[in-house]
Amino acid sequence: MKSDRQQGFTLIELIMVIVILGILAATALPKFSNMSTNARAAALEGALGAVNSAITIAHAQALLESKTAASGQTITLEGSTVDLVYGYPAATAAGIGSAVRLTGDLAFTTAGTKIGFSSGVTTAATCEITYTAATSASVAATASIVNSNCS
Repeated sequence: MKSDRQQGFTLIELIMVIVILGILAATALPKFSNMSTNARAAALEGALGAVNSAITIAHAQALLESKTAASGQTITLEGSTVDLVYGYPAATAAGIGSAVRLTGDLAFTTAGTKIGFSSGVTTAATCEITYTAATSASVAATASIVNSNCS
């Protein structure tokens, strides 16, 4: 004998499932929305490592070639000519820009002194690396993250 009763979910049960899914989505969404900011900050940290490595490699090569004058000297790193200031890459595109050779969204935003995201960042000025060239033979070039607010 067949039962005339239909099988399925009631409207209340369906609404409860939708409410539970909404609560789960509301708690998970902030974790996913922050991922792009974290990715940009991590990319900036990686670029800082690349810049610091380029500074060290260029300075080591300059010392090997005895090129530590205040200006007017160059070295060649992997086929690229790098302008030097006191044996460190100059704060120009032909200096640190040539030594680092960034690719992707990171690029020099101010003639070799600042490195930031070239696209996709609304606050690029707060998400950059500042490069400071050597000011004397005893003061090394430095690079640092200005502010890692990469939203």
